[in-house]
Amino acid sequence: MATGLALHIGLNRVDPDRYEGWDGALVACENDARDMARIARAAGFESTVLLTPDCTVAGVTAALDQAAARLGPGDILLFSYSGHGGQVADDSGSDAEPDALDETLVLYDRQFLDDEVQRAFRAFADGVRIVALLDCCHSGSGIEVPGGGAAAEGTPRYLPEPRQRQLSDRDRSFYEELRRSLAKEASADGAAPDAVLVSACQDNQVASDGDVNGAFTAALLRVWDDGAFTGGYRDFHRAIQRRLPPTQSPNLYLTGTPAPDFLSQRPFTI
Repeated sequence: MATGLALHIGLNRVDPDRYEGWDGALVACENDARDMARIARAAGFESTVLLTPDCTVAGVTAALDQAAARLGPGDILLFSYSGHGGQVADDSGSDAEPDALDETLVLYDRQFLDDEVQRAFRAFADGVRIVALLDCCHSGSGIEVPGGGAAAEGTPRYLPEPRQRQLSDRDRSFYEELRRSLAKEASADGAAPDAVLVSACQDNQVASDGDVNGAFTAALLRVWDDGAFTGGYRDFHRAIQRRLPPTQSPNLYLTGTPAPDFLSQRPFTI
């Protein structure tokens, strides 16, 4: 029988000492993580929930490493993130992404590059199904390739642009060295993992916070309807997309070559 492990991350703020005085206060991200864990547990997943101060780079990578050590071919990882999304300048020349920006998950102690997400996912055995649900800004391809900026209703879940520039300048040498290391690892590891991302918005958009849940998570919960939903991942994505405005259009993004029967499975199927 297949094993399902889930990691749910929710940050209502970050450490201002690590973000030049900015605490990034949000309302609904911890609720999002708890609600995603509730769905996952009902579907039979063993879930780990990390909330605000525990959502450090070390904490998140340790939880993903533990999951990678336990899962084998035919098993499934569910990874959900709710918090701020950010971007940092990518000065890696010919290897840089088209917009010269790396997308990030804004963890409690520092920004976590999309390339670092890929490294964590590459640690899983071939044949492990990986599903990522990202409720943050600029998340359209946040498990691999990043993007731009637009407007949404409500409080946006993004690191403000002036702060992004300040942090990007401050940490430029750190991220340059990190990218070089990640690029070497990626070339040695070969193909990208087979992963399915359903994100809160496109790369050039922002995602809205809410009083109870983020706009994306709230739409997901309505579509899921306590398990009444019966379609596959493409149907799931389209149904969520219909419940959100054009300014926040969820994306379906694939890495590797997920099998057709994986994509046609009902979400949260172990």
